[in-house]
Amino acid sequence: MIRHARVVLWDFDGPICRLFARHSAERVAGELVDWLEGRGLHGLLSAAERESLDPHVVLRAVDRRHPDSDLVAELEERLTQEELRAAGSAMPTAWADPLIRTWTAVGSRLAIATNNSPRVVRAYLDGRGLTGCFAPHIYGRTQDLRRLKPDPHCLNRALSAMGAAPTDALMIGDNPSDHAAAVRAGVPFLGYARNERMAKRLLEAGAGQVVSSLEPLLRSLRG
Repeated sequence: MIRHARVVLWDFDGPICRLFARHSAERVAGELVDWLEGRGLHGLLSAAERESLDPHVVLRAVDRRHPDSDLVAELEERLTQEELRAAGSAMPTAWADPLIRTWTAVGSRLAIATNNSPRVVRAYLDGRGLTGCFAPHIYGRTQDLRRLKPDPHCLNRALSAMGAAPTDALMIGDNPSDHAAAVRAGVPFLGYARNERMAKRLLEAGAGQVVSSLEPLLRSLRG
């Protein structure tokens, strides 16, 4: 799987870094809920959505009820600003940087396919000196929130721009939505799980291959 891939599509938050390692995603989700409620929109979210630990759940919920609205655009920008703040203290995933550089050195082309803002991805990659390994192929959250993964839109954009067949690619992700998007795009999938809970979620979603470290991938490429 590793050696066959001519194009490698990376999810961002997880396989490349822990974006909210020091800037709690739970707090960001709560602040988005508080902002909505401060505007008198308490009833817009269900109880489960208000208590969600994932800011994308809040964003999607508002978009379902008010698609293409100024409210959604403002909420998305608030999330982007929080992600940008988090990028400054994001924790690099072990072995990700050398793996990215090695995959580039052996001639594979890399792209980002993420639900995070592309502005955030570029800010993080710039700080690590890795932008050149991916640019211009960074495909993230757009104004059309219905296209977030598990929709395969960002994967299909990457494949189309790079002129690559799905079977020549590999998707690395840490979430069941990454796996679902890869399946719908026809792209082989490799799961990355930093703990047993995440590995169980991926395996239960149908991922056939899950690793707990990127180091074996690096050894495979260098071998």
